[in-house]
Amino acid sequence: MKIAFFDAKPYDRQAFDRVAGEYGVRMKYYDTKLNADTAQLARGCDGVCVFVNDDVSAPVIDALHEMGVRFVALRCAGFNNVDVRHAFKKLHVVHVPAYSPYAVAEHAMAMLLTSIRRIHKAYNRTREFNFSLGGLTGFDLHGKTVGVVGTGKIGRVFMDICRGFGMQVIAYDKFPAKDSGIEYVELDELFARSDIISLHCPLTEETYHLVNGDSVGRMKKGVVIVNTSRGALIDADALLEGIKARQIGAACLDVYEEESDIFFEDNSGHIMEDDTLARLISMPNVLVTSHQAFLTEEALGNIAETTVKNMLEISESGMCANELCYHCGKTESCRKNRQKKCF
Repeated sequence: MKIAFFDAKPYDRQAFDRVAGEYGVRMKYYDTKLNADTAQLARGCDGVCVFVNDDVSAPVIDALHEMGVRFVALRCAGFNNVDVRHAFKKLHVVHVPAYSPYAVAEHAMAMLLTSIRRIHKAYNRTREFNFSLGGLTGFDLHGKTVGVVGTGKIGRVFMDICRGFGMQVIAYDKFPAKDSGIEYVELDELFARSDIISLHCPLTEETYHLVNGDSVGRMKKGVVIVNTSRGALIDADALLEGIKARQIGAACLDVYEEESDIFFEDNSGHIMEDDTLARLISMPNVLVTSHQAFLTEEALGNIAETTVKNMLEISESGMCANELCYHCGKTESCRKNRQKKCF
């Protein structure tokens, strides 16, 4: 089996070389992202392996299908960059639904603690032998209310961490988990009650710009917003205005709405053309990391293992438990639910 591996980074190659070698899968690594212009690089390959900022839109799907590519293997959980409906009966799409919920949840808490206790500022000061404490006052997490939007595996691990700090946890999910003991509330109540809001939901038409000018106005003054999920859950311009108006006390962002041409790359020698991101980074109460919440040795190993197994299953049997299909969960006639090939 030959795979065109797009947007490859050194840490990807290390993990995938080990696993792919064990299963006899040949990886052809490309630094470039998959898009309409680069799709031809997959000619002669059985499948493509892509990440969050690769373009798997309808034109790209058609180009891959015409070349005989049979499947798209996402090495991530999210798939908002894939036109799953258009891929039906053309390309099988598989993903990694869970690789390490601990990695992402722990990073969310690390960002939160860094922000509210001013660790990043203290670190920069002491490197210059400045040991003053002015401007470093934070607040206790104990006793604070955290609102968690999305109670999948990552959201639940984050909730457990928060409970360990003695926080009161409330949550919102379109599909509440039954008999979970989680205190579910409506979004408006979550916005109004939460001292901290952490986003752990997928990006869909319903969750697009979940945090916007209107919702920010309904939040508790001084709220801290944490996003380690998908950038477009937050309207970046509305976030900036909320910070300027002192309605939002701090923001911890591991993802950004327009990150595709910025994150994962070294832009230190270039002028930042995205004015909104540049202004957010310049704010003293905004902490930005470059979509690294998933980046642990454990998670990388799990991603590589699951992705390669997905490729083998879909190639050998035409069926995979991690296949994505726009029919799934929507109709009783879904073939996957009846243990049959999607197409």
